[in-house]
Amino acid sequence: MSDLYREHILDHYQHPRNYGTLDHPDRSFEDSNPLCGDRIRIDLKLSGDYIADIRFSGRGCAISQAAASILTEMVKGKSLEEVKALGAQDLLEELGVPISPARRKCALLSLKVLKAAAYGLNEWPS
Repeated sequence: MSDLYREHILDHYQHPRNYGTLDHPDRSFEDSNPLCGDRIRIDLKLSGDYIADIRFSGRGCAISQAAASILTEMVKGKSLEEVKALGAQDLLEELGVPISPARRKCALLSLKVLKAAAYGLNEWPS
């Protein structure tokens, strides 16, 4: 892993963007990875079908928290349809570091949570 990308992940972990919660979000979803204990909540404030504001909160490893920070920057101002179309590879490419199979769930937890919020889910379907 190059030092530049390692620094990018550490910067987002140590200085997360869009961290916190929104008062009276239009949509909110929270989930966790029970295997490692990572937990992410995402709040959305919408303007029509566009994300006017976004915040995340949670705890977990550097990869899960940095991925959430990076993801919030990626989608602010995007439409819900654009968010629904995002794939795992889009976020993994944005992270810019190789993610082992064991860490993929950590890296993609925030995307799972964001998509659930975009679809307006209150709980993850069984």
